[in-house]
Parts: sequence; C-alpha cells; structure tokens
Amino acid sequence: MRVNGKEMPLESVQTLEEFLLGEGYHLKHIAVERNGQIAPKQEYGQIILSEADTLEIVSFVGGG
Repeated sequence: MRVNGKEMPLESVQTLEEFLLGEGYHLKHIAVERNGQIAPKQEYGQIILSEADTLEIVSFVGGG
C-alpha cells in the first residue's frame, strides 16, 4: 500500500479507521483520499484496505 507517497506494508486485514488510529491519527483532524477519491469519515470503519490502495492523508493545522 502507498501512504502519502511512501510504500507501507499492510500488516493485516484492517479497516481504514483501524489503520489511521494505529498510526496515531486523530480522526477529527484529518481528511483521507483513497485511490483518488475522498473517503467519507462516516465510512472509515467499513472501508477494508488492500495492498493495492493509495492513501493521501492530510492533517488540518490551526494557526494564526
């Protein structure tokens, strides 16, 4: 699987939500594009990842 331009092995069958939480992401502060399409947050728990997936994960940062 490719995540933000880097190859990353998929250790086990898991949902997008499980992957993101395992990598330490805060789900409220990110947006995920999977294979060129925005993944709806309410579907993170149903999306099963595969080795062929490409993810782009964007974190929102506040500032001023």
